[in-house]
Amino acid sequence: MQAKKLRKLLNEPGIICAPGAYDAWSARLVEMAGFPAVYMTGYGVSVTSIGLPDIGLVSMTEMALHAKNMASAVDRPLIADGDNGYGGVLNVVRTVQEYEKGGVAAIQLEDQVLPKRCGHMEGKQLIAKEEMVAKVRAAVHGRKSPDFVIIARTDARGVNGFDDAIDRARAYAAAGADVIFVEAPKSVEEMKEVTRRVNKPLMANMVEQGQTPFLAAKELEELGYKIVIYPASTLFTASKAMIKMLQLLKEKGTNAGMWDDIIGFPEFNKLLKVDEMRALEKELAGN
Repeated sequence: MQAKKLRKLLNEPGIICAPGAYDAWSARLVEMAGFPAVYMTGYGVSVTSIGLPDIGLVSMTEMALHAKNMASAVDRPLIADGDNGYGGVLNVVRTVQEYEKGGVAAIQLEDQVLPKRCGHMEGKQLIAKEEMVAKVRAAVHGRKSPDFVIIARTDARGVNGFDDAIDRARAYAAAGADVIFVEAPKSVEEMKEVTRRVNKPLMANMVEQGQTPFLAAKELEELGYKIVIYPASTLFTASKAMIKMLQLLKEKGTNAGMWDDIIGFPEFNKLLKVDEMRALEKELAGN
């Protein structure tokens, strides 16, 4: 159902803005804010689930379970990072099927070797273009519903240069990818060139102080992009707020000076719909 919703959004005018989420609660906050889709960030999952950077340390089963929990928490299409598919073509088939069974609407697969790296980090290495083409074909083969969206990402810009990134993007599109994600273009001119030379819906990645110019959604739409993700914005914002509060608590022995900046207990319970759940509990119990 959510994949069908995402397909509909892809076919309608306007850019799809999908802020990043790293767990079920942050996904629900994205939904509450009114965004049409949610992006599950592998960077954020790695940081929040194991406390380590996005360098290929989280397994497929961990990612698939995380995606399932997030997809179950929202009534929005979840676009989920699937890294490089966690192995060869048969691994890609299983990864796609596990994500789809979990309620994910779209999976993003990249052309890095293991261990992979966050797209805006240095030290990335790529598999051969032909190997990634085979992985895209495997992803298309593996999905049960034709509505399930395959997003193919290339990290070639930071490794082999811009022309190779375009060449790979076009090959992945020809192999059956529904959306193309050229990671980390370094200028607006390069972004324009991507939209000119790749004839598929395109995804842009906005990372604060990353390698790509940080543009507003409307600007990206005017360039020709169809999806924009802000993968780390929620994580960066939450982390800064927690650091500030913890520093105050350590220095003062209280965080009362920050109460205007935090959600209080009653308001938080309201966001969680505690009263509605308790009412349902009583109704089902016959009380």
